Amino acid sequence: MLNRTSVIFCSVSIVVASVACIGGYQLAALPKASIAAAKVPVPPETLPELDLPGFGKVSVLDLMGYYIDNPPAPVNAGGGAAAAPKRFGGC
Repeated sequence: MLNRTSVIFCSVSIVVASVACIGGYQLAALPKASIAAAKVPVPPETLPELDLPGFGKVSVLDLMGYYIDNPPAPVNAGGGAAAAPKRFGGC
């Protein structure tokens, strides 16, 4: 059976951990204004240019046009190595 000291230690530990989690969440959470602004779509013309290493500054509209003209290759399009065999990786 647990003695009094163990019960007090466990109770205080749970309270301290809860306070630390609540305080950490409050510090790490985004402000509500940022969340609301992220939900609103923005036209690509209003976004600033991106600085890509090796290419310089590129507008978002140009990047979207390039992606539409040159979509990524499908996974099964060949291109060399075969897919790795799936193995069970459990305990």
